[in-house]
Amino acid sequence: MRVLVTGGTGYLGQAIVRALVGRRHEAVVFARGEKRTSGEKTTSDVFLPATPKRTPDVVFSPDVFFIFGDVRDRDAVVAAARGCDALIHTAAVVSVWRPNPRDFDDINVGGLHHAVEAVRTHGLHRLVYTSSFLALPPAGHTVPLVANDYQRTKAAARFVADQARRQGIPIVSMYPGVIYGPGLLSEGNLIGRMFADHTAGRLPGLLGADRLWSFSWVDEVANAHVSALDHPNPESGYQVGGPNLPQQRPFEILRDLRGTALPRRLPLWAGTPAAWLDERRARLTGHPPQLTHPTLQIFRHDWPLDSSAAERDLGYRQKDLAEGIREMLDCIL
Repeated sequence: MRVLVTGGTGYLGQAIVRALVGRRHEAVVFARGEKRTSGEKTTSDVFLPATPKRTPDVVFSPDVFFIFGDVRDRDAVVAAARGCDALIHTAAVVSVWRPNPRDFDDINVGGLHHAVEAVRTHGLHRLVYTSSFLALPPAGHTVPLVANDYQRTKAAARFVADQARRQGIPIVSMYPGVIYGPGLLSEGNLIGRMFADHTAGRLPGLLGADRLWSFSWVDEVANAHVSALDHPNPESGYQVGGPNLPQQRPFEILRDLRGTALPRRLPLWAGTPAAWLDERRARLTGHPPQLTHPTLQIFRHDWPLDSSAAERDLGYRQKDLAEGIREMLDCIL
């Protein structure tokens, strides 16, 4: 099967590309370009030969075909899907803040509209869409929050996906929890990045340390995406989480494995002045804040997931958190 992967150079996108190639599919990676920084391994580092043939817009390799473009460009997404059998749409702005909040709408919502149009235009077999646990209601609630721009737009995109399915688009939505594992220390690998910040003394503490999160191993989430491509009659969406444990639990495992101190447990009220200062600094410098006022709302809730349907239909497996963190630490710290 020839599969277009938007956001294929992102943290989860790289794992999805590896999973596709591992199952003998052909991956067509649609990404904004080769963005390399020192110490980062990109999808092209994983798959491209040492001296690839290049054109201005396309890179070839034995395993992966690269197309560079922008998911905000409808025509580019539709053109990239030509000749494909299916599409995995994982491209998103994963951040607590952007200088231009409209980026979240244009990419997280508009990008999905364009992926749907590509599937409709070419009659693709399936569209697998990477949503987020934050698009779902928190525990004890019946509607999603309207918190930071990332959460707001992922919740809005959920309704785009639902509408597309009602219109006959063969879309399956995936709802990962807090994804972690080896690889890039980006917003997409939240635990890895928080561990790096904590060991470097950049993490002030934890807000809502006792609140439940669902910890998802990146490779299992990627495999579930690929399994959803060829399931004969999938559900409209699958939660792909992991152990539902307090936010502090990964740091307790880090302490046990590496002897680090636990982060300070900060009361939620302390986040209000901290967010004000961090947001003001961001507006002055243009550098993303660690905390914003809307993000505080997320830390007030529990976010457990039920992955039983994915286990039944997609062969999904929840990885033990201590085992996963041990493997992750061998790669990142």
